[in-house]
Amino acid sequence: MKRIFLLAIGSALSLSAFAQANPQATVVVEPSGSGSTYRVVVISRTVQAVNYQHRSGAADIDFAGTPLLPSASGKAKVRSKRGTLEVEAEFGNLQTPTTFGSEYLTYVLWAISPEGRPVNLGEVLVGDNNRSKLTATTDLQAFALIVTAEPYYAVRQPSNVVVLENVVRADTKGTSEAVNAKYELLERGGYLPTGYKFDPVILSANLPLEFYEARNALRIAQSEGAETYASESYRHAVELMHSADAFASNKHVEKKPLIAVAREAVQTAEDAREIAVKKENEDRQAHERQASSDAQAKSQAQADDATRLKEQAQSDAAKSQSDADKAKADAEQSRLAAQQAQQGEHQAVSDKAAMRAQLSEQLNKVLETRDSARGLIVSMSDVLFDTGKFSLKPGAREKLAKVAGILIAYPGLNIEVGGYTDNVGGDDMNQKLSENRAGAVRDYLVQQGVTTNSVSAKGFGNTSPVASNDNSAGRQENRRVELVVSGDQIGSPAVVATGSLL
Repeated sequence: MKRIFLLAIGSALSLSAFAQANPQATVVVEPSGSGSTYRVVVISRTVQAVNYQHRSGAADIDFAGTPLLPSASGKAKVRSKRGTLEVEAEFGNLQTPTTFGSEYLTYVLWAISPEGRPVNLGEVLVGDNNRSKLTATTDLQAFALIVTAEPYYAVRQPSNVVVLENVVRADTKGTSEAVNAKYELLERGGYLPTGYKFDPVILSANLPLEFYEARNALRIAQSEGAETYASESYRHAVELMHSADAFASNKHVEKKPLIAVAREAVQTAEDAREIAVKKENEDRQAHERQASSDAQAKSQAQADDATRLKEQAQSDAAKSQSDADKAKADAEQSRLAAQQAQQGEHQAVSDKAAMRAQLSEQLNKVLETRDSARGLIVSMSDVLFDTGKFSLKPGAREKLAKVAGILIAYPGLNIEVGGYTDNVGGDDMNQKLSENRAGAVRDYLVQQGVTTNSVSAKGFGNTSPVASNDNSAGRQENRRVELVVSGDQIGSPAVVATGSLL
């Protein structure tokens, strides 16, 4: 008799233990329907990374289970090879991945760079006695290691179901460093749009895990719009899945060709998903740019009409001076024309104000934005940089890429990038750091498509504090980079109250 396992939607986890062990995590419990499902949202994690000295011999490192799977454990040996580092890992007490939800079918080992970049090192398959082994290579020199539950092996971004993290041993060879690894984690269900129904999966002991991973990858790609935005790749993935179904329907299943075609289907579906996400974002940004351009053209046309009407009214008023009766009639006509011109000017001002409010709202969704007499001020805190450095962190680059996409949709704007520091350290050092941070932000905006001559950068050092430097909270506020966005097409604030706009 065939062994059939029905995968349930998920089980309740020890949320309080997770929150206590992870002070940098936020735990959210959301009711759903008649019961409750639990979703853990990891804001950031700090994990110990190791800079493995090139060709310095093998280094041993341990793994410890997180509060999601505290019984899990593991160890790894990292060897320096010619041009790469080899990671030979072994894990124990790994539970079935579907414990965390029906979409999770496997585990993946990740290397996390000090900048927070995740690299998929390979699939961790649960073997006999819940033990697993994996050997992989990476071109990273310094990295941390984690294990996550995933819907299939070829994912490019880790989920927030982190079950194992490396632990640096006293005898580990290499230089260890604490990394505030703000790598992006997909939340529970992050591979599926809101409202998408993910039916429970039924695993057959006669079919390999790769077959079900291919099904997962294909429907996740479909949910992301791959049929529309990556039709060729998606169609190829469907054809591969049909081939896998044909192998699976054979009573005498040949597992090697089935596994091969299933893994190809997974990779093709993941490619289609990523292409679809990129193209959908491009289409959305193009639509927003077109809408902004149309609104700006309409506003300019209204302003031009108002100017022409005003000039015509003035001309008519001058000609009406020759005859009193004619002058009275012409004066009335001029008054009406002037009134219409004034209405047109008010409309143009109103349109600029609406565009300013729209731009402020869009920017504020990415970074804190406030209005001022100087323009819209977009604030970036110093947590987007490493301490004392000016290289942008991955999270900062993502936010700036979104800001650049918004600014590109409003051609003709002026962007002034200003860098500021607290008073810790010498004035020269702070001045140089502020200039470098401002320059890094400017260069990245230009790299993302913002016109070069529309953006400038300047460092102000510690000369313009917005809070007291006598305490850490004030110094935190003073360490910042500000983008001042201005331009005639977005006008000025409607009301400038004393002390309300800086």
